[in-house]
Amino acid sequence: MMRRGTNIRPLAGILLVAAIAWLAFTLPGHPDAIGLDAFARLPLELPLLMLLLLVVPSSWRKMTALTCGLLLLIILFLKFADIGTQAAFQRPFNPYLDIKMLVDGWNLMSGTVGPLAAFAAIAAGILSLVLLLALFLIAARWLSTVPRPGRSWLVLTLVGITLAGGTAAYLGVPRVEARLPSYLNNRLTLVVRSIQDMHVFETALAAGEGPRTGEGLFSALKDKDFILIFVESYGRSAIEDPRYADITRPRLEKVEAEITAAGLASASAWATSPTVGGLSWLAHGTLLSGLWTDSQARYDRLMISRQPSLNRLFSDAGWKPIAAMPAITMAWPEAAYYGYRQVLAAADLEYRGKPFNWVTMPDQYTLSAFERLGRAPARAAGEKVMAEIALISSHAPWTPVATLVDWDDVGDGTIFNTQAESGDPPSVVWSDPERVRRQYIQTIDYSLETLGSYMARFGEETVFVILGDHQPAAIITGPDASRAVPIHVVSSDRELIARFEREGFTPGMLPMEQTREWPMNAMRQVLIDLFSAD
Repeated sequence: MMRRGTNIRPLAGILLVAAIAWLAFTLPGHPDAIGLDAFARLPLELPLLMLLLLVVPSSWRKMTALTCGLLLLIILFLKFADIGTQAAFQRPFNPYLDIKMLVDGWNLMSGTVGPLAAFAAIAAGILSLVLLLALFLIAARWLSTVPRPGRSWLVLTLVGITLAGGTAAYLGVPRVEARLPSYLNNRLTLVVRSIQDMHVFETALAAGEGPRTGEGLFSALKDKDFILIFVESYGRSAIEDPRYADITRPRLEKVEAEITAAGLASASAWATSPTVGGLSWLAHGTLLSGLWTDSQARYDRLMISRQPSLNRLFSDAGWKPIAAMPAITMAWPEAAYYGYRQVLAAADLEYRGKPFNWVTMPDQYTLSAFERLGRAPARAAGEKVMAEIALISSHAPWTPVATLVDWDDVGDGTIFNTQAESGDPPSVVWSDPERVRRQYIQTIDYSLETLGSYMARFGEETVFVILGDHQPAAIITGPDASRAVPIHVVSSDRELIARFEREGFTPGMLPMEQTREWPMNAMRQVLIDLFSAD
């Protein structure tokens, strides 16, 4: 038995080393590319790695095996990270920028599938990589025990495969290649460019945008309140994708009819978000600062800068800046940058109902609480309000889907308890991609319906700017979708709306395909100019 086990080990070592290295070298970095076809190629790094493990002197074998194992582990980590960031944000993993987002990733994952399931998934992933490294080290040791006659033939075979493969790759034969050098070089280049990009951003911060200030700033708003509302995951696809257009377009038409009956006019356009699939705060920071904030590193630097936020400009012009942020459940030091005079985070909104999974409260309650706790006291004190509100009912996991109730019945939010307990849990919804898409667009429909009812009821002497923060993840939009989001301006002041129409906005709540699109950072100056005196 011992002899049979001894004879099997070298063969097992050959197969295991080859299998693990094959996985690391051929695994695609994009979820859409994963398939049998992706693995049907010869990575030249594979025979070279096995040759190295075979010919290295015995005194160097352990260190060589550990080095090779760690290299394969790093490659697998980067590729699995690529798959995750491509699925969520439609871009490759950036070690320089994305390590800071691990906590945010945990918050999103635990809110979607629950803390226990999220911890189990992360622990399983880490344990799998550790076990894979241990298995590789064992297999490398077994590989080194190949008996001498067979060892010579194995070395010659690997040399032959390497030479033949190298010749084939040089001649352009498909599926024979060495991608690892370019893969690692591209990742290093990405990090270097990110560092350089931060220097560019620092220069932009030092120069400042020089926004319009002084007499006449926001004078076109006169004594009106200004309410800026970000709608979670409300992207261009919700309007133009055939899977969703039959729901969203009629809803926007109904909203337009409802607000028109209330004496309000509207105009719509597109804005390009700096993010996709998540990281909503990057969109908020971009619009409110006028600087393109497309990474956590840029955002962190912006938060300690003197670049005046749009909120501060309104404050300087005589408005009271208020934030209604139902997703903020922990300390929020970034609020200091924006210059709010009142922050209504989740606890401050006094919601007594049950949460909708990750979503702390439905949009209707957020808007109702803002009116009661933010705008009403300010008006009673004779103050104009500039409010920034984040609506989150359309945030993943998109279950359960809220429904509108009578505004007079909203109260402390307990009326929503039945809705919060309805529907399937995220684990059930997310097991079916089509179900995920259906529920996504239902939450967008709810948010738009709520906004239409809200503006019709509370829109007197108010100017609204409503826009999406970003497109949802690729599971909703498909790959390579536009990064644009709709933006709507609503007011009873028809001349003010006409200003936006002359600038390129389309009349009404439904932007057209040819309607003008601005980068989200440029939209800040558009608002400043059109809200201010000529």
